[in-house]
Amino acid sequence: MKNTVIKYGLYGLLTGVVIFLASIVLGKGLSYSTQELLGYASMIACLSFVFFGIKHYRDHENNGILSLRNAIIIGGLISVLVGIGVGIADYIYTTVINPDFATEYLETTLKTMESTLSPEAYQTQKAELVKQMEDYGGSGFMALLMCFTVVLIGFVISLISGLILQRKYI
Repeated sequence: MKNTVIKYGLYGLLTGVVIFLASIVLGKGLSYSTQELLGYASMIACLSFVFFGIKHYRDHENNGILSLRNAIIIGGLISVLVGIGVGIADYIYTTVINPDFATEYLETTLKTMESTLSPEAYQTQKAELVKQMEDYGGSGFMALLMCFTVVLIGFVISLISGLILQRKYI
């Protein structure tokens, strides 16, 4: 189990870092909402290694047998490694590549909100969003949040993969 987790976790981690950094370079002219969609798509692509890791464990290390419990453990551990990779890439981006990301994101979000909300609702939402960015807009917290998001999505993928791949006996 350990070898499978390390092997597929590192595949996912490296894929996550490469896709994340490539999307930064290639997605410069895209809107934040498009970049966000691409970000979630890249997370799912990186987490595809969860399915393949679980399948590899079942087929090559455990004689074709897989319990839902083992699938969730393997998938969860692979997800943690992928999450660490994406979190590190996010931290590098928000501290080295684009340290003004939080400010730019806030400005873009406020412009969108201003055009879609009434003036009263906009002022209320603006105050809440500015407060949230002050409290949680640091690079470390955003990287941790990104890591947690990846692990959470990875858990769901682990559960689905386990339900699909589980076999009690041959």
